[in-house]
Amino acid sequence: MGLTARIRTRDGWAVSHAVVTVTDMTGAQVLRAEADAEGAVRDEVALAPGAYTVIVTAVGYAPAASSAIVTASGRAEVGTVTLARQGGTELPPPGPWTIDPVHSSVGAVAQHLGISSVRGRFTDFAGGIEIAADDVTKSRVEAVIQAASIDTGNKMRDDHLRSPDFLDVGTYPEITFRSTGLTAAGPDRWTVHGELGMHGVLRPVDLDLAYLGSGADPWGGTRAAFRATTELHREDFAMNYNQVLQAGIAAIGTTLKVELDIQAVQGDTLPQA
Repeated sequence: MGLTARIRTRDGWAVSHAVVTVTDMTGAQVLRAEADAEGAVRDEVALAPGAYTVIVTAVGYAPAASSAIVTASGRAEVGTVTLARQGGTELPPPGPWTIDPVHSSVGAVAQHLGISSVRGRFTDFAGGIEIAADDVTKSRVEAVIQAASIDTGNKMRDDHLRSPDFLDVGTYPEITFRSTGLTAAGPDRWTVHGELGMHGVLRPVDLDLAYLGSGADPWGGTRAAFRATTELHREDFAMNYNQVLQAGIAAIGTTLKVELDIQAVQGDTLPQA
């Protein structure tokens, strides 16, 4: 075994797309190897005894350099190399993540009578996130919400929202979102560009997304948390019903503030209860 190393982020995640380059004291490259899915580098080429420089690079991370001494065995055991993400924020490991609806919420706030707000939420939804390995802005998210699961805490109001005046759940049972791209807005914030399908209308919508962190959960899995917000206008989705009061004030505001608090579990399925 010529070279062994483990490439990790500051919070212990494997950097599967890292590249390790070894140069001798003249600066000449003598070895180049890529990390595997576990962030491990194992190269079989024996190196001549002496001092070397080991450089580790990965897209989205600041490069790291260290010295290594190769013994007469021809082996260089670099150990664990920790990479700091450019911008300072560690992200969850790449790959599929499944939204956990039990520990997530999809809500909206509308103005009522011009003086207060009514809050509602959808209780039945599912979705997935794919975090790209080489460039986080290439990540994707898809979600499906069952429109009939709207819950504002009032049955009469909920039934009206399910009717053709609003969501028309009998004709359009699902609300869908599919991302089309991400734009960085800060070290732990992004704008998620996507298409929202609701009430038979498909329109572009941007979500303001914040990454809140990740870690192990009590059930043996790994979770990541996100919060996203946006504003929607009902008329953009052909929901034009309203009741105007005598003072000229609309009973229900035309702008909806959407608030998403999402927990996602690593993997392409949720763990069995």
